[in-house]
Amino acid sequence: MRARRFDLIAFDWDGTLFDSTAVIARCIQSAVTDLGYTPPSQEAASYVIGMGLAQALAHAAPDVPREQYALLGERFRFHYMAHQNDLSLFAGVLPLLAELKERQHLLAVATGKNRAGLDEVLRTQALSGVFDSSRTADETAGKPHPRMLHELMGEFGVKPERTLMIGDTTHDLQMALNAGCASLGVSYG
Repeated sequence: MRARRFDLIAFDWDGTLFDSTAVIARCIQSAVTDLGYTPPSQEAASYVIGMGLAQALAHAAPDVPREQYALLGERFRFHYMAHQNDLSLFAGVLPLLAELKERQHLLAVATGKNRAGLDEVLRTQALSGVFDSSRTADETAGKPHPRMLHELMGEFGVKPERTLMIGDTTHDLQMALNAGCASLGVSYG
């Protein structure tokens, strides 16, 4: 039986390529605490990773009034920036990406990060030319809405059956299902 070949492979960023899940959860907890509210559990804070920041904070910190979300987001970014040196790519990511590029796959990132955050981490990790495209939660609908994948497929003229989404959360896998694409879940993130 011939192996299925995908033309476009889209990766989630946090928890899939980048080892940041524990740091993000701690930063959510710290931001909520900064505002004087009871922080979410590690499980609740981890569950929202992959969503856009506003959506994630609303789910992780339902006691925080909506009018404080901007401040909560600022506090989250403050704590996240303080932990930049604690973050790195997972082992094996660079050779994997190089092998996929060599095999002529189109590579993309579909992430709940914002554009500025993704561009910065791609620059600091020396990955600025590796991906053919990317979509972030501040540019389009967040996960699990399929728009990120629809836009990426449209950009390259790739059909859903030729697209693979790789991620570490149910949000990633549900987005792929909603877009009619195959998905691969990773459990190390």
